[in-house]
Formats: sequence, structure tokens, C-alpha cells
Amino acid sequence: MSQATMPQPATGLGAPAAPRSGSEFAPLLKAVKGQGLLERRVGWYVTGMVVNLLALGATITAMALTGDTWWTLLFALPLSVFWARGAFFGHDAGHAQITRGKGAGRAIGLLHSDLLLGMSYAWWNDKHNRHHANPNHVDKDPDVGVGALVWTQRQAEQRAGFARWLTCNQARLFFPMLLLEGIALKVYGFQDLKRQPPRERAVEAPLLLAHLAGYATLLLTVMSPGKALVFALVHHALFGLHLGMTFAPNHKGMEMPDPDDAEASAWGHLRRQVLTSRNVRGGLLTDWFLGGLNYQIEHHLFPNMPRPHLKLAQPLVRAHCAALGIPYAQTSLIDSYRQALGHMHEVGAPLRK
Repeated sequence: MSQATMPQPATGLGAPAAPRSGSEFAPLLKAVKGQGLLERRVGWYVTGMVVNLLALGATITAMALTGDTWWTLLFALPLSVFWARGAFFGHDAGHAQITRGKGAGRAIGLLHSDLLLGMSYAWWNDKHNRHHANPNHVDKDPDVGVGALVWTQRQAEQRAGFARWLTCNQARLFFPMLLLEGIALKVYGFQDLKRQPPRERAVEAPLLLAHLAGYATLLLTVMSPGKALVFALVHHALFGLHLGMTFAPNHKGMEMPDPDDAEASAWGHLRRQVLTSRNVRGGLLTDWFLGGLNYQIEHHLFPNMPRPHLKLAQPLVRAHCAALGIPYAQTSLIDSYRQALGHMHEVGAPLRK
């Protein structure tokens, strides 16, 4: 990789040379299948979705009972948390983790993404599948493309004006900017309707509009317009922050394949996913807060593996990587943020000179 335009990966270990032949992934896949870890967990998902919907219903009921008072703002926090649980279910449906049938999976995704969150399921799937196919690839992964933030010094060199100032300060602005992500996700979904084929748009557009109408009706029924607006802003800020805190530790600061690097281009599935991903260790609270996606390496290797099985697959993956001499990145939640922010700070370093 071109180290002149990109900082070293956070592991500091670098990527070992790939073997010339043979599949490194096949033995691991066989072991995972042998333990039944790719089998669906329909009961687990149904229970989780029902519990989450009941929790949302209880939160909305509590809002209605509290009424037109500033105390109702307190419910923005649990509502954002349960929305994030819904986003996790929509994510899993897009990966065919919940059901084998595409129709049932799509229905679950549309329910949780479009109707519940007002976020386009088709837009998210298209973007997320491209990310999974080429994680951290500067030309192919939309998550490291040029946007409000940039991820390589080569991208940073092209910034000018306000964008240049933003890049210089992107590490310290990252978490504040996440407060806008909840609203941005809605905007991206509506913008994507123009890209969608008519049949897809005919389904998604009414669901997205139904979400907006239902959400506005709920808030304006419970609160005055002023309080409703403040609630919506606080709620979406907390929701965006929660999702951003979930996904930020996964790849930022890890290997970024350079399109001009022949060695990186030759990586197989195992190295492409493991070397660009980072796990976050922790107990039950960390697993719950991050939706189980803190086992990001396992998720990228087996995107259709049910979320409760990711932790069970981890010992197999770690042992397999150790046998091949492939670095397996895992750290604490706080250190994962430190590494991600450190990478963003280093990307902007040349512009601060």
C-alpha cells in the first residue's frame, strides 16, 4: 500500500504476504458450518423484534401519559435506543440472517427501516453490500468515499475552503457531526428514490411518507409544536450518535487497500475482511449496546450468520488467523474510538502545517 498517502493500520502489525495458491477461507467455512453457526435463529429474532416493538409501544404510551411538558423530552433517549435496535434488525434482514426467503426478509427490512425509522431499505442495502464486498477500499467502499469527512491523505489533498477546515478538525468534530446523522439517513433515503426502479419506488415512497406522517402525528398529538420540534431534534441526534458509535469502531484506522497495490488486490476473502476490520471486546453490556456487531470480523467473514452466533464463531476465527499468521485486531471500546479518531486526525495532519 502507498504509505505516503495513508497512515499505518492501527494494529501496527501490517499485513503478511498472501499465499500464492489455495483458499485460506475454505477450512474456516467448513468448521463454522460443521458447528451449525450458519443455521437461522428465527425464534431468537422473532422474540427480539416483538420485545423491541413492545418496548417502543411502552415508550410511546409513557410519552402520551406525560403529555405536553418538557419532561417528555426524557423519552427521546429510550426511543432512540429502541430505534437503534430496529435498525439492527433491518440490517440483519438485508444480510438474509433472519430468513432464507427473500420476500420475508425484505418485508422485515421494509418494516424496520422504512416504516419504523424512515430510512430507505433499498438505499441502505445497496450501500452496505458494496461496503461488505470491498471494505475500506478507497475506490470501491462508499463508507470511505469523499464526503463531509475523508479517510486518506490523498483525499485530504483535494480539499479547499470550508471542506479543508473541516478535514483539519475532523477528529474533534466527528462525534458532534454524528448528531446530524439521524436526519441525514432520512434525507439519503428520499434522495435515493430517484435511483430506484419504479416497482421499488412504489413500495418505499409510501412507507417513508407514512413514517413521517405517523411520527409527526405522534409528536403533535402529545406536545405543542415547539416542544415537538425540540423532541424530534433531540431524538434524531441521539439516534444518529448511537448508530455512529456502533459503526465507527469497526474499520476506521484499519488497513485501507490501495487500488495501485498489487499485493492488496490479490487478497482473498479472508484477508480482505480480517485485515480491514476490528473487533471490540466487552461483556454483555457492550454486546447489547453495539448490537453484537462488535464481532465485526466474524460478521464480515460470514455476513449471513445470525447475530447471536458471531460470538460463538470468534474462537474458530481467531485460531484460524493465528495458524496463518494473520493479525486479528481486537481492542476495548474506548481504545477503538481512540484509534479511529487518531486515524482521522492523522489524515488531516498535512493540512494543518
